[in-house]
Amino acid sequence: MKIHSIIIKVAILSAITLSLAGCWDHKELDDKAYVIGIGLDKHKAEGKVRVTYLIANPEVGSQQTAGGANEPPQEIVTLVADDFISSRNTANTVVAKEISYDLLQVLIVSEELARDPDFIRVIYSATKDREIKRSAQLLVTREDAADFIKFNQPRIETRPHKFLELMIERGQETGMIPEADLNSFFRVTESDADLFLAIYATTKKVEKDEMETTDDDLMAGEIQVKGTTNNAQFMGSAVFKEGMMIGKITGEETRISSLLDNTWTTEDILTAVQDPFDERYKLSLRISQKKSNKFKLITGNGRPTIEIEVPLFIEVYSDPSMTNYAKNRDKVKKLKKSLTAAIGKNFTDFIVYSQEELKGDTFDLSIPMRKEFATLREFREFDWMHTYPDAAVKVNVSIRFGEFGRQTKLPDLEEVRD
Repeated sequence: MKIHSIIIKVAILSAITLSLAGCWDHKELDDKAYVIGIGLDKHKAEGKVRVTYLIANPEVGSQQTAGGANEPPQEIVTLVADDFISSRNTANTVVAKEISYDLLQVLIVSEELARDPDFIRVIYSATKDREIKRSAQLLVTREDAADFIKFNQPRIETRPHKFLELMIERGQETGMIPEADLNSFFRVTESDADLFLAIYATTKKVEKDEMETTDDDLMAGEIQVKGTTNNAQFMGSAVFKEGMMIGKITGEETRISSLLDNTWTTEDILTAVQDPFDERYKLSLRISQKKSNKFKLITGNGRPTIEIEVPLFIEVYSDPSMTNYAKNRDKVKKLKKSLTAAIGKNFTDFIVYSQEELKGDTFDLSIPMRKEFATLREFREFDWMHTYPDAAVKVNVSIRFGEFGRQTKLPDLEEVRD
């Protein structure tokens, strides 16, 4: 028995020892070339794509920069390939290190390729590679993806992975760009009930009359910025239907989609609206949602009706007409009535646009509507994608005010100037 016990112990110890020694395939950090972004452009040859790799230098910005202090923060490689999976080996003809997709953050697609009916054949390669995470973001550019990567040159945050991470995260917090991960793209495409929103960006400026637009009713490239900052702008959304881009919406319309979507969390929407007491000025507001939207579907023999209740929490941060809202309840009531009508009209106008032009909803409306059906078969027979454009949609906006700024009371303008 003792010999048998000793043999068992030796076998267990040997197994543990061998399992701890499993580092034969281990590779150091500087043995791999980490791709942060992949650019995809249409090629004139059928079945080919132009692939651009944005490769980050992990040594730049780290504490141990003795060996890479003078090295560039990134490397850009563009080549023609059959797809962006097999192109890794081709890229190794010019890149010494093994190319890895472990840290891939964004797939950058040109608008030309995104509008191609065969785009879905290209993008679905991402479902096969185990290194590509479903959390990677989908970004559409006005110009070629290769040009966007080339001319995107941030001045302060030069590390490409950190710049993309912060830019996308902050844009989604403000509602200017959508949450556009690959997992959502595949889910929406395969469900064939809603439209998918991808991030829209560009490094090319477009002339736009500043007097005819608001701060957020713009697309990427239309913001007139001067100075020494980066050329790249992230604003608005590219709209996809059944895996193909069909249109674009502005930053304001993207924000409306976020407020109508219970699956999307926006934390810091700052905007300006008309002052109801003085048309010369606008009020700065912070809009957020403390409660979820409520949805109701009314079906019958005729046209289906969708009712949406949108509760908004609003803080007023400016008072250029010096109305002193916090000290006058009647004026607060008038302000509430004015904002409810204005915001409700914006919501209704956008929904009508989505029904008539886009032929689908951009705010995952089919998700809360599914509970109105007893079975999945009933929902599929209802055919949400084709029924939504003909439905009557009613939006009811309810507003609850927060603070009216840090200093609620303002001085009397005539007394100040006396």
